[in-house]
Amino acid sequence: MIISASRRTDIPAFYSPWFFNRIKEGYVLVPNPFNSKMISKVSLNPAVIDCIVFWTKNPAPMIEKLDKLEDYKYYFQFTLNPYGEKLENNLPSVAKRIDIFKRLSDKIGREKVIWRYDPILTNEEFNVSFHKEAFARIADGLKDHTEKCMLGFIDHYQHIRTAVGQFNIKPPAKEEIEEIAVSFRQTMDAYPTLQLDTCTSKVDLRHLNIPAGLCVDKELIERITGYPILAKKDKNQRNICNCIESIDIGTYESCLNGCIYCYAIKGNYNSVEYNMKKHDKHSPLLIGNLSEDDVVKERDMKSLRNGQYSLF
Repeated sequence: MIISASRRTDIPAFYSPWFFNRIKEGYVLVPNPFNSKMISKVSLNPAVIDCIVFWTKNPAPMIEKLDKLEDYKYYFQFTLNPYGEKLENNLPSVAKRIDIFKRLSDKIGREKVIWRYDPILTNEEFNVSFHKEAFARIADGLKDHTEKCMLGFIDHYQHIRTAVGQFNIKPPAKEEIEEIAVSFRQTMDAYPTLQLDTCTSKVDLRHLNIPAGLCVDKELIERITGYPILAKKDKNQRNICNCIESIDIGTYESCLNGCIYCYAIKGNYNSVEYNMKKHDKHSPLLIGNLSEDDVVKERDMKSLRNGQYSLF
């Protein structure tokens, strides 16, 4: 099985001690996002975990501890945007995050660190010209430390509209998307070893040789693990998402990166601070501890390894 750590929060940035405790204990408890009293017990036994996909904007707290994952295969989805404190107010500077990206890449290999330029959003300050220049600058900094960039465009969810509306942020217009994409494609053409994909099929840029990619990527996982896997499309993701199936071990409303556009905290910044106070690095739950009325059920876990293949 593939573990996603996590689309819901930044585990490497804020919960590394907890994560490594869960690795040591061999399991994690994950509440159902729609019914927090229903808890899944998810095995972290290396025998059933094919790969771990980390999602982060600042993996620095985890880098020096990665040797503890010697029994696991993994890679990072590293989001590196240029918006600064105005929109991402608890992150290190872009320059520092480029250095962190390089450190991680040098430690685990460039193929295991995917650069996410996501989400692309526009307003008077963060206009098309801004994105052209910023993307080119970051791409030049990362050109020897990754093999792929994933592009994502802002999803204007109802529950973030008040937050992003304060900055007059709106989804990019079709002509803006086209101009940005053309510029990004031209930038990446100067680096033949770098692939450029979109995160979903929502925005179709195939005419610019920018395919719809996968974040939880079957081909990459097979390359990292060294064996083929049998995996279906993730039915828990949107239809426009191409990712294969995974189990997310995160909890919503627990990330302190402070990104104004974040769908995973639903604009509830006070809830994030409250939840952080309930975090116990020794608990099997990311936030809080088990209570008497919680119902825990063991998740059926098995490797996705395809044992029916031939070496000849």
